[in-house]
Amino acid sequence: MCEECYQGKSLLNPGSTSKLGLPISNVITDWLKSLPEELIPDILLRLPIKSLIRFTSVSKSWNSTIKHPTFIRNHTLNFSDQNATHLLLLHTLLSNEDSSNPYGIELINACLRAVGTCNGLVFLADDLKRCGDTFVIWNPSVRKYVTLPQSSVRFSTHGIYTDMSGLGYDAIGNDYKVVRLTTLNNVTDDGPSIAQVFVNGALHWPAYNKQYFVLTFDVASESFGEINLPMRFQSNFPEDLMLSASGDRKSIALFHSMRWNNKGDYFLDIWVMKEYSEEQSWTKLLVLSLQGPERSPAEALCFKRSGEVILVRLDSLELVSLDLVSKQFKALGISGGQFCSVHCYEESLVLLDTKDAVSY
Repeated sequence: MCEECYQGKSLLNPGSTSKLGLPISNVITDWLKSLPEELIPDILLRLPIKSLIRFTSVSKSWNSTIKHPTFIRNHTLNFSDQNATHLLLLHTLLSNEDSSNPYGIELINACLRAVGTCNGLVFLADDLKRCGDTFVIWNPSVRKYVTLPQSSVRFSTHGIYTDMSGLGYDAIGNDYKVVRLTTLNNVTDDGPSIAQVFVNGALHWPAYNKQYFVLTFDVASESFGEINLPMRFQSNFPEDLMLSASGDRKSIALFHSMRWNNKGDYFLDIWVMKEYSEEQSWTKLLVLSLQGPERSPAEALCFKRSGEVILVRLDSLELVSLDLVSKQFKALGISGGQFCSVHCYEESLVLLDTKDAVSY
């Protein structure tokens, strides 16, 4: 009976039938335009970055809404943590001569170094091998960047120096701040500055004053503080000890890779501060033995949001992830380089409304 009723008849009206050949994005756009104007901002807040960039060309009203500072802030907050697509930003340098610079930024070093990330922004510095004074804030999601004004402390004015820098977000003032700490010295530093760790509204760096500790800078209050390291590292901070954000991004962690004996056996210690700023909560999560010819030495780079750790194998430069529960490695199918850094990254609209940002 049903077959006879619908035989030879279209179940769609002519208007719907004509839309079957349209891309799904066009259908969604038409549907959104048919909704009451007051509902549009709330719906747009739930859409991913790529869709929002495309929708800026739908109408002047949508363009104004998406590029408004309040919308950008609310979208960034809405897509933080559980709502975000958690990505990894990989920066590799294959050799000292690998100096691709397509955007005309004058550099002292072969390329810019990724210092860290914050709310979709990547902080870049020209300090990979030698003292440089170029700093760039870049958002690859919206394809925009800003070159910061020259610092007052430069090699041309003060000679050799070491520095620590970082980019953080002031949630109270809704502003992004760059911090740079410099120390003048007479020793040539042949390596990059220390990478930033931004958690709990503060930047973190390893530091020394009679003993080793973690120096903090609260971005909102612009005040410094200290966090004690585990007792074993307070008097001796090895060069291969690395500070990192924990997997949940609520505290800090330490990676320590070391050679245990003259047989070439390597061990990896992973520490996490379970309660932020509480020295007694430092906990050794894992001591991983990398022994024998089948277990090549590896350097830990960062925690993933899942709690896994990203490492680079020092012989093949292959990137792998380590499950701390099963202690199993998984190849990521990506190779590092002579210099390699990995940062967690989440897309955002920040810089989309910045007038003096350069588009590419």
